[in-house]
Amino acid sequence: MAAKQSVVQKSRIETKLCILNLGIVPYEEAFELQKKMARCRIEGEIGDHLLLLEHPPVITVGRNARLENILADSQFLEKEGISVLQTDRGGDVTYHGPGQLVGYPILNLKKMRPDVQWYVSQLEESIIETLQNFSIPATRVKGMRGVWVEGYKIASIGVRISKWVTHHGFALNVNTNLSHFELIRPCGLVGVRMTSLEKILEEKVQMDEVKKVYAAVFSSIFQVQG
Repeated sequence: MAAKQSVVQKSRIETKLCILNLGIVPYEEAFELQKKMARCRIEGEIGDHLLLLEHPPVITVGRNARLENILADSQFLEKEGISVLQTDRGGDVTYHGPGQLVGYPILNLKKMRPDVQWYVSQLEESIIETLQNFSIPATRVKGMRGVWVEGYKIASIGVRISKWVTHHGFALNVNTNLSHFELIRPCGLVGVRMTSLEKILEEKVQMDEVKKVYAAVFSSIFQVQG
């Protein structure tokens, strides 16, 4: 499925953004990289970055997570090649795996708007506008983080902000193995059903195309030049 060519343009570009396309990266490596880059951003040693990548199969446990939201036992997860890792992001339990676009913005919100709710809303909007480019009408659900399509969740958000510098971010299901979400209660919510671009469009979607569209939308929404 080809994306539409139009991407919403903003009238003002303020700062530079370095976008890194990292391919498939183990979660532990990406976690350490984020922490290092966030420290460097706090110290002013680097500028704003957006990391775009995928992870091998992994269940991550956020700061507010309850372990009972992992429904499968450790032996089954090991057999399936799915690791379980603790992390310092907000939120509960989620799944990452191949075919899922993960984005980790390393941004200094002092240079933009030091407001956590605004930042999360902008992340959601960047995903909503990206999906519009694939003719998918996505929305928010009141009282819940993330992005939804006709009652199904297509993207999750979990962030950490220290001294107004962000890390962690979002996960958008592109060609994700959705059966792996049945091993958890996504984000700790009972009855949540997950979907993906592939499921909605009934065909595989090129990850590089989604990354290209997302990078343009993100740069526009956050008024940065990628």
